[in-house]
Order: sequence, then structure tokens, then C-alpha cells
Amino acid sequence: MTDFKTIPIEEQLEHIRRGAVEIIREEELEEKLKRAQKTGKPLRVKAGFDPTAPDIHVGHTVLIRKMKHFQDLGHVAIFLIGDFTGLIGDPSGRSATRKQLTKDEVLQNAETYKQQIFKILHPGKTVIDFNSRWLMALGSEGFIRLASHYTVARILEREDFSDRLKNQHPIAMHELFYPLAQGYDSVALEADVELGGTDQRFNLLVGRDLQREYGQESQVVLTTPLLEGTDGVQKMSKSLGNYIGINENPKEQFGKVMSISDELMYRYYELLTDIPLAEIQTLRRDIASGKGHPMDVKADLAVRIITAYHGTAAAQAAREEFDRVVRKREIPGDIETKEVSIASGPLRLTRLLASLNLATSNAEAQRLIESGAVHMNEERITDPKTDISKPGEYLFKVGKRRFLRLLVK
Repeated sequence: MTDFKTIPIEEQLEHIRRGAVEIIREEELEEKLKRAQKTGKPLRVKAGFDPTAPDIHVGHTVLIRKMKHFQDLGHVAIFLIGDFTGLIGDPSGRSATRKQLTKDEVLQNAETYKQQIFKILHPGKTVIDFNSRWLMALGSEGFIRLASHYTVARILEREDFSDRLKNQHPIAMHELFYPLAQGYDSVALEADVELGGTDQRFNLLVGRDLQREYGQESQVVLTTPLLEGTDGVQKMSKSLGNYIGINENPKEQFGKVMSISDELMYRYYELLTDIPLAEIQTLRRDIASGKGHPMDVKADLAVRIITAYHGTAAAQAAREEFDRVVRKREIPGDIETKEVSIASGPLRLTRLLASLNLATSNAEAQRLIESGAVHMNEERITDPKTDISKPGEYLFKVGKRRFLRLLVK
């Protein structure tokens, strides 16, 4: 699937519809695809990413994979890094003003984005651009003229803005410029299609409006779902700890995929793999009938995800390690070893776990111990007052996947 000039329009639309929540408007997209076939000129498909954090997780890849779907059809994917809008901070879905990043933070994060996206996108078919290129050039006068094309009433129609007004939460003036700046990106790039998560719907539609104001044909807007994190409830987010980073260790990725619910597994299959939807339905039926086991199907999902970012060998090794440690309850072969001394007295387990990075704090260590998640030399520890007072070798297991060998001298 590489040439939009010969692929039937309905086949292109079917490929594009997968995983899309909304296409505004599909009849316009169909017309653009027909025109592209007639003229031989591919569509310009834009998606913007503010570099607010250095790591990309699989929740981000739902949108990036949709860009790849357009690339597979032969269209041009424009990966737009919002180095200017990142300084403002996207207010979408926020109940309070987002902390502004420094220029250095934005540029550092942008560099890591460039290194990560080519695990998914075709390097030779991707245009990388930075919106500071035209937004900085606008200057004060240009921004005033840009603002004249939109009304305050329309901006305040945004649900997050109207909610904040209703609840008497402040809205900073610079936040009102964010939708205009993102919309102007579409004007500057002459985008035919813009992609974004469902939380970006308002901003994407501003792009349609501004293109008309500037005498351009309006872009088609395609929204993708916000992927639930491993908890199955909240949107995947690094700050919530429910994410799977694409640069994470394969073993960590495998364990996280295996931790999701059976129902969420099908959504991950649909949004994070290219397996045909009919095959996903077959997997669902097989499990419901007892013909298939959910753990095996979930392990296959983990292998597919890890293969995309680390390769087949790493994915298979992660699967074998998971089977050995979790299914067969064996000890991993590459446990980290650390040394400590008891010269100054007994080591309280809560403080020790925190110092060894097996817990984020003494309080979390106590919670893990009291919940029965901590084993020392294969014995479950439930008393947070436990300490180590004798030299020797101690094997710690915290939760299902964290192991450490401690040499006490």
C-alpha cells in the first residue's frame, strides 16, 4: 500500500478510518483524495506535538501511527514540533494554567522527539518542521492581525475555558493565543488534513476557520482516541505512572502490557497494532468460547508492541523472561547486585528499600510491606519494623517484576 494514485478511494478511506473517532468532514476528505489521484499531488497531513516532556509513550503513538497510515498510502506526513506553542502551554483539558517551559527545555525535548518518531514513521517520507519558524516571524503586529480573525466569544466556547470561568478559575491572557497559534500553523503549512486527539478538537477546528479567513481551502480534521493507561481508567500519562514508554526496557514493557485488563487488551490491539479488525474479533470470540487463553493473546500483543520498538529478538527474550519469572516463578538470570554495610547498626527495611530504589519513599516501602508485596529470601515480609542485622546475601522481590540481590557486609 504505497501509491495513492492507484489505490481505490474507498480502500484508502477504510485504512484512514481505522481508529478514528471523527472525520470532519469525510465527504471533503473523499474529494481531496480524488483530486490527489487526478493531479498526482499527495495530501499534506499535519500533526503537531508540543515537546512538553522528553519521552514518547504508546499513547502518543496512536496519533503517530495514524500519520503512518497516510504515509503508507503515499501522502506527505508533516511532524510539526511546537517549539513556539510549547512555550505557551496547551490549555486543552486543563482546569488550571499550565506551567510554561523554558526555551532550553523545549529544544531538549524536541531533539528527543526527533530521535523517537522514526521508530514508527518513514524517515524519507516525513517532513519535520518547527512552528517557531513562522510564529516568531509574525511579530507583535502579525499577532494582532491574527487575533483580528477570531472572536473572544468563539474562544470562550471551549469547554475547558468556559468551565474555568464558571468555577472562577483564572485564565491567563497568553492561553487565549494558543488555539490561534495552532490554527495558524495550518495556514503556514497549507495543510490538507490535520490529526489530533479528541481533546484537540476545538484547536483543530480553529485551523479550519483560519484557513478560510486566509483564503485557503479548509483542512479536514481527523481525531483519534485518547488511549487509556495500564490502569484502564485514566488517559495514559507519565505523571500518572500508567504509561508504557517506547524507549523503556523490553522486559518492563512486557510486564506492563501483561498487567492491563483483558478488555483493554482488545483496544490496544486495535490502536497499537496493524492486525486486521476481523482477526481481533476472532481473538475475542476464541477467548469467550475457551478456545484461546487471554494471557497468551496478551503476550502476543506485548511481543508485537516490543518488536516495533526493539526488534524481534528483544521481544522474544522479554517473553521468555516473563514466562520464567512470572509463570514459572523462577528468578531472573540478570539480577542487579548491590552492597551495603551494617557497621553503623541494623538496617530498617523501609529505609533500605527506598535507598535501593525498590520504593520511591519510606512511606511507599511501608505500604508495599504491609500489602505483602515484599519478599526477602522467598519469605513474604509484612512487618514494616523488620530490619537486617546480620551480614549475608539477601534476595529481594518487590511486586511481580522487581528483583535485587543485596550483599550485606
